[in-house]
Amino acid sequence: MTEDSVVPVEKPTIGVIQMVSSQRVDTNLKRAEALIKEAASEGVKAVFLPENFAALGSTQTRSIAEREATDKGPVRQFLVEQAQRYGCWIFGGTLPVPVRLDGTHIDSGRVRAASFVYDGAGRQIGRYDKRHMFDVDVDDNQKSYRESDTFEPGDQLVVVDSPIGQVGLSVCYDIRFADLYRALFLRGAECFAVPSAFTTVTGEAHFEVLMRARAVENFSYCIASCQGGIHDSGRMTHGHSMVVGPWGDIIASCTEGESVIKCKLDLASLHEMRKEIPIESGFKYGFHQ
Repeated sequence: MTEDSVVPVEKPTIGVIQMVSSQRVDTNLKRAEALIKEAASEGVKAVFLPENFAALGSTQTRSIAEREATDKGPVRQFLVEQAQRYGCWIFGGTLPVPVRLDGTHIDSGRVRAASFVYDGAGRQIGRYDKRHMFDVDVDDNQKSYRESDTFEPGDQLVVVDSPIGQVGLSVCYDIRFADLYRALFLRGAECFAVPSAFTTVTGEAHFEVLMRARAVENFSYCIASCQGGIHDSGRMTHGHSMVVGPWGDIIASCTEGESVIKCKLDLASLHEMRKEIPIESGFKYGFHQ
């Protein structure tokens, strides 16, 4: 353990926020502020926000992103202030930014869906850019989704050292790709953050089983803060934010609409499971090189 390592709390409490975000940033920040206040009470060590919490379905994604090009952007400053106010870590869902991790500007007109993490002092600890783009056809009211028209995919894996353990960062559609979570596991992840905006159709069919699968196959916690309801853009999202334990059990969940759920994580129990069933030893046979 280095001098900069964070010693995790033995059984940390987390708060998971579900929203029904609109297309208006100012409206969403006001709702997020109230929900963070509720979630961050009573010794909570980390709060999780959903995908696109500051603007869902907006046609102004690029202009919103341009304001977030630096850490002085209004949404990024909001996250800093919330972390400082409550002294807890904030896993900031996603927001659009026009720059890559290396600082280069994206000139194609697209943006990155960036997931920022701040510690209790408001310092940026990590950033993950959504890797898998939601380019699919779904039998719902929108019918077709082409996320890659607006967003450029990220290309890096990120695990952050936090008071709730080593957290591997991912976003929504990533959950379908098991190799991403195996790679995060091999980098030390004990928990996976999965901020999401699943459609009602795919969510009802697949969301829970995917969450439980990623948890069980890596003996890790899966933490999903979701969008859940009918949005002003007309989009319908599944909700059902949940925390899945490393044994595959759902230890906290909600249904639709705005909500806050809280639960404790038991990292000692997680490592006991990994010791009893040492899945990492199986990776030496070549499929996970």
